[in-house]
Amino acid sequence: MRIKKSSNPVRITDLTFRDAQQSILATRMQTEDMADLAPALDAVGFHSAEVWGGATFDVATRFLNEDPWDRPRILKKLMPHTPLQMLVRGQSLVGYRHYADDIVNAFIHHAAEVGIDVFRVFDALNDERNLKACLQAIKECGKHASLCICYSLTERKMGGAVFNLDYYVNKARILQEMGADSICIKDMAGLLAPDDAYTLVKALKRVLDIPLQLHSHYTSGMAAMSFLKAIEAGVDIIDTALAPFALRSSHPAVEPIVVALEGTPRDTHLDLTKLLALGDALAAKAPKYKQFLNHTKLSIIDSTVLEHQIPGGMISNLVDQLRQTDILHKLDEIYREVPRVRRELGYPPLVTPTSQMVGVQAVQNVLLGRYKLVSTQIMDYCYGLYGRPPAPIDPEIQARVLRRYKKGQTPVDVRPADLLEPELSAASEAVKSFTSDIGDILTAALYPITGLQFLKRKYGVETPPAPAGEQVVPK
Repeated sequence: MRIKKSSNPVRITDLTFRDAQQSILATRMQTEDMADLAPALDAVGFHSAEVWGGATFDVATRFLNEDPWDRPRILKKLMPHTPLQMLVRGQSLVGYRHYADDIVNAFIHHAAEVGIDVFRVFDALNDERNLKACLQAIKECGKHASLCICYSLTERKMGGAVFNLDYYVNKARILQEMGADSICIKDMAGLLAPDDAYTLVKALKRVLDIPLQLHSHYTSGMAAMSFLKAIEAGVDIIDTALAPFALRSSHPAVEPIVVALEGTPRDTHLDLTKLLALGDALAAKAPKYKQFLNHTKLSIIDSTVLEHQIPGGMISNLVDQLRQTDILHKLDEIYREVPRVRRELGYPPLVTPTSQMVGVQAVQNVLLGRYKLVSTQIMDYCYGLYGRPPAPIDPEIQARVLRRYKKGQTPVDVRPADLLEPELSAASEAVKSFTSDIGDILTAALYPITGLQFLKRKYGVETPPAPAGEQVVPK
């Protein structure tokens, strides 16, 4: 019997080449392996394919010896029918601090030129002021602006004084009024429970005139269940990955979702046979990256995240750092300290860069005494240079942190980028002796140490170090 094509299919964004491989393989997948799979991925009919952004820019120059701008150029030629998507950290772009507006503007314009069609933009504090410059540049390029709300909790489920339904509805209204083309709920730790997914999507669909997308990690094991409830509530687009790179701290697999929705009013109409063949081709690449796979746990989910609510990437970084310094026995104590620090700092969602900042401060508090040692980033945060947190910072902690802060003891409450001087000219000056390419200039601006080092090697200004056991023979 022939099934009538659904008039309201669930659209799917594929994350295999970006967030999935970032979660599973520490972002080490090389462009050449993506290129082998790209034509077949293009033929599936995904809503979009996330292929760039997040950590991919940094890792390309530091570990892969790839020019990060080449990846979207190459994939755009191989995937002409699928919109290419990237993740942008708001005013931080693909870095770890806020950049001046001239850098943001140049970056977005150049990213659009090399092939990015959909810009998914988030701010770690859900401070919409930090999305303003990106949004303006995206609109100038005529590209799609998918603005995010980072999903976070203070309770086990949605609610409480901070991250309640009104909080998310109000944020969605603001982003729509700003000019978002779509809105994405970004559940970076997999904390969105199925009933909350239904409630949240129902409420947002009532107030939105633009598409609503849901992004969730599989860390806790709830994401696929939450997706089905969100679909029932009317979500327009969901994010998945091909099965070999799915689950664990990655995302729900696309294949079972396609079958689960087959023949229903939300049928995706994606071809399972094509997806299975793609999965086999992807799995054939996996042995090349086996050293990056996590073999430390039997379970494919981390059920403890339901208790401590710390994202998987943040946990892996903490464990690695504690193991290297031989203080892994302090982990449970640090787990208890993380939520305390987060509460004192105004409940920032735990996503880059705030997850790293909160995690480091928790470690320092446990090892050295509470706020005896404070990083420059935490000082900047308490001064207001990252934006406005979801709740007020504890005044006593804020005063203690800022006691010796060189910029002052009275916090600011302006859009942080308004305090930054233009940066593009200085970056151009730093590389003018060997390049005038705007992509190179932006690489140096975003990563003035590692990025500049990569560029010097790229143009032969510096010689790359020899592999272990080899010597460089002078010419």
